[in-house]
Amino acid sequence: MFTGKHVRSPLVRTLIASIVNDGDGGALQQEWYRCCPDQLREPLRPLFFQSDMDDATKAFLQRSADKSGWLFTQLYHSFVSTVLSPVVSRTSINGFLSRGSMFVYSTNQFRQLLRISPDWRADRLLDLGAGDGGVTQVMAPHFREVYATEVSPPMKWHLHRKNYKLLGIDEWHASGVKFDVISCLNLLDRCDDPLQLLRDIRRSLVPKTGRLIVAAVVPFQPWMEIGGRWERPKEYVKIKGKTWEEQVNNLTNEVFHKVGFEVEAVTRLPYLCEGDLYKEYYVLDDAVFVLKALDDGDENAQ
Repeated sequence: MFTGKHVRSPLVRTLIASIVNDGDGGALQQEWYRCCPDQLREPLRPLFFQSDMDDATKAFLQRSADKSGWLFTQLYHSFVSTVLSPVVSRTSINGFLSRGSMFVYSTNQFRQLLRISPDWRADRLLDLGAGDGGVTQVMAPHFREVYATEVSPPMKWHLHRKNYKLLGIDEWHASGVKFDVISCLNLLDRCDDPLQLLRDIRRSLVPKTGRLIVAAVVPFQPWMEIGGRWERPKEYVKIKGKTWEEQVNNLTNEVFHKVGFEVEAVTRLPYLCEGDLYKEYYVLDDAVFVLKALDDGDENAQ
């Protein structure tokens, strides 16, 4: 099959790649949600629920495809990224360029996760590592107060523009404020001490009713981006398993239970990111969990 591999012109090669990639999307997208519940541990099987591509996901993919076709904008983004990437994190570059928005779940998928109705309201949401706030916006209408954390200065600017209350990454768990829902989306594999992060989250939830939403990229491969470099975290958590289901089993037993959480719901979703000059979008496999604190887990969570 001709893919443009040997074409000299980068522009022509990109256009050919776009044409080739347009034809293989449907079958791949069905795989984004596929799970074999029989391969999950028995206690997890009734907690898994099947997700599907909905209209909001399709709309995000269409917007990503449209932006990928903005040739001169994408050329400018590519140039700036090449210049800044040795010294500036990819997150900050994306924030500066207002590109690379993420999509984890839609409004309806969020409600399915928490089993809530459209008119459900709670007091406080905390979105850890909120990025540009795109996913925060999905959850925000259900809460009276919305808090967020972020380390990237350009991303903080985006969060300020959306009127979210920013908390320092070292202060949110020491303030004494309790949150009804804390979201930790694709952060455990990008932080220095993921188990301590989970312990801090557990102590910051409203007792009994508080819930944690965790999205974890599978396979789980921890790395931290510092400036333009990638480094291993101080606490390296190794998750066993070759399949999505095996890694979900291992995350549940070796991570969540050990810090005092139990799984209330789990589903498989694609972790989507806006594309660039070369691809309309980027996608990783996510395992998305709803966790609640174990009543007898205080000792384990220390």
